[in-house]
Amino acid sequence: SSTLFCTFDIRNLYTMLPQQEALNILVEFLHVHGYRKVKGVPLDTIRKLASIVLERNVCVYDKQIYKQVLGGAMGSSFTLTLANIFMWKWQKELVRRQDMTGEFYGRYIDDIFMTWNRSENDLKKLLDDANTWHPNIKLEYKISKSLPFLDVILTNNNGIFSTSVYHKPAAEPYVVPFISDHPRHTFVNVIQTSLTRALRNSSTFEILNNERIYIKLTLLYNGYPSSFIEKQFQNFFSEYINSSSFLPFIDNETQFVTMRNKILNLPTPRQSQVSISAATADIDNDQTDEPQNEPTATAATAATTTLVERNKKEHACGNKLIVHYTHEKRFQTFKSDMHQVYDNTFKDTPAADVKLIVGNKNHRSAKTELICKRPKQSLLINKPFKSKPSKVEIHTD
Repeated sequence: SSTLFCTFDIRNLYTMLPQQEALNILVEFLHVHGYRKVKGVPLDTIRKLASIVLERNVCVYDKQIYKQVLGGAMGSSFTLTLANIFMWKWQKELVRRQDMTGEFYGRYIDDIFMTWNRSENDLKKLLDDANTWHPNIKLEYKISKSLPFLDVILTNNNGIFSTSVYHKPAAEPYVVPFISDHPRHTFVNVIQTSLTRALRNSSTFEILNNERIYIKLTLLYNGYPSSFIEKQFQNFFSEYINSSSFLPFIDNETQFVTMRNKILNLPTPRQSQVSISAATADIDNDQTDEPQNEPTATAATAATTTLVERNKKEHACGNKLIVHYTHEKRFQTFKSDMHQVYDNTFKDTPAADVKLIVGNKNHRSAKTELICKRPKQSLLINKPFKSKPSKVEIHTD
């Protein structure tokens, strides 16, 4: 019951990475995990390529070109990966101390959660000490028996551990408004995602019930019709609702535990993506120092396999005509209209065997519209330096 929780993040990690040190840690990380080549590329070449990505970031401001000399580009997937690897090195001492005392330590990039069963002063001393391990790495920490971490609130209530959904004050209670010009499936996904998160993060039926009320009030606040909300709730919980129930919701702890266990055992889209990446990580990677002379037959087999896969993709798309349009509510019947026109036009012709697929895409976001990522071409052209003519002194006797 005395267990404390601690969360902390690294202040401005992405823009405070020391570039050369981060590149050295990248190579060390690959060495520690047994790699001498990645996809056939030697580690020294990888370091050179990584340095190009990291050290050649420039921006234009007030007709001046600036080069980034500390950290990496915000939003870059490489910067995120490099920051993750940098933290792998930095955290080693902290992980060692937590392991020695049997405490929990978890990290998601630059967000850390850990437990503590000694005095709060000892914990603060450890964190203050960690703040001195690297001049660029500064912690901002919180200590309590109830703390938010990512999208969940973790609570120690007299020795009983519970979790609930964390709502960021800056974002709640806003979701995609129902009157916005989005495809209908967008609004369905908003509700389905909220309910899935509620089930995953709620440790008791009572907490889930409170979260359900919060979700419904939020949806009503954002203009979602009650009938639409009830229908989506019904679809989500239909497998677990008693046939005699009038409410589109599970109504007892047993149903809650059954449904939650099922959802917890299902991987999230992100987890599925990571699993696929991990499963294919060692393909074409050389994890030994010894050169391997692969037989020609292997290369030929790989080439044949690639050709077969390409032919399958071409064949799969060969009898399809895919059309995309920018979604607008006034085009609500556009898909069915397109199919009707296509059928009427190409009836009794070979084109009738081609499958028409009509999809839509959303409008460009305000962020995409307003941020200028490419400066004017004139600013990127190196202008020749005009040197002033030197003065020549002529002395006459």
